Amino acid sequence: MSAQLMPLKVPDPDESLTPDEIKQILETALLTSQEPLSLPELRKLFEDELSSAVLGRLLEEVRRNWDGKNVELVNIASGWRFQARPEMQKFLDRLNPQKPPRYSRAVLETLAIISYRQPVTRGDIEEIRGVAVSSSIIRTLESRGWISTVGYREVPGRPALYGTTAEFLSDLNLRCLEELPPLEDLGSLVEHQENRDLLSSPNPDLAENDSEKPD
Repeated sequence: MSAQLMPLKVPDPDESLTPDEIKQILETALLTSQEPLSLPELRKLFEDELSSAVLGRLLEEVRRNWDGKNVELVNIASGWRFQARPEMQKFLDRLNPQKPPRYSRAVLETLAIISYRQPVTRGDIEEIRGVAVSSSIIRTLESRGWISTVGYREVPGRPALYGTTAEFLSDLNLRCLEELPPLEDLGSLVEHQENRDLLSSPNPDLAENDSEKPD
């Protein structure tokens, strides 16, 4: 059932929009955008005349309208986006059959530690893994946009504290850290998303050959 809203008065051009018209505008913006769109970005479509709560209800209606179709509307950490359903991806992959590089165990272990123990320093990671962490591993995760420096520990040397990013959650189709899978399933989830061609590495030379040697 459509949200019970009064027609929205848009100052320029001077016209009123019904809930169904608003949903059509939302669909058009999301279908033509190459990136997820957040609620603040979507509100700009209506000169900020719609509240986030009302906009959220209408987006949920749009999502339900696409139930049973081969494209779905999802809400992830960085916003809303349309994407192919998982069962369709194997056919779309035929358009780009090159298999993305798989990340090494060292990269996945480092990512897992940061994901579940954040914020952590490089020293924390080394203590947990029991081996020195190569700078190339940190650079791989930073350049992919999955981790970033979120602060500095107030100890001698002020080592950087690392945490995951909204982009990391979005790449895994998650909205928040609470939706992360059990620790033992994180590696398989990352690899599954790679096979969907969502997580291709910007540094393929580092993906399989990350060194454990200290810098």
